[in-house]
Amino acid sequence: MGTKRAKASTPLRRISVYVEEPERGWFQWVLAEAAEGLSIWHDLKAAEEWEPTYKQAMAEGLLALQGLIDDLDQGPRAEPPRPKPSSAVFGFGFGLPDPG
Repeated sequence: MGTKRAKASTPLRRISVYVEEPERGWFQWVLAEAAEGLSIWHDLKAAEEWEPTYKQAMAEGLLALQGLIDDLDQGPRAEPPRPKPSSAVFGFGFGLPDPG
């Protein structure tokens, strides 16, 4: 069974989410992007507020990563694709953020 595979016009950005523990029992997500060759990573963004659990920090980091991506079906591109109309489905399955 074959599948059609369209070649992407721009490469995916290599962005990671990781969690640090700046103080014992407090966790902070960080987004980092690989430079050429994948041996050097540069931090893009970090949480301003820390979370009491690793799990919550990772979930918030994934939401922050998702916020950088115009089209979740295509991923983060070196040059963003044209935005498409938003859908009712939200990203990685964490649900919509709680506004308050």
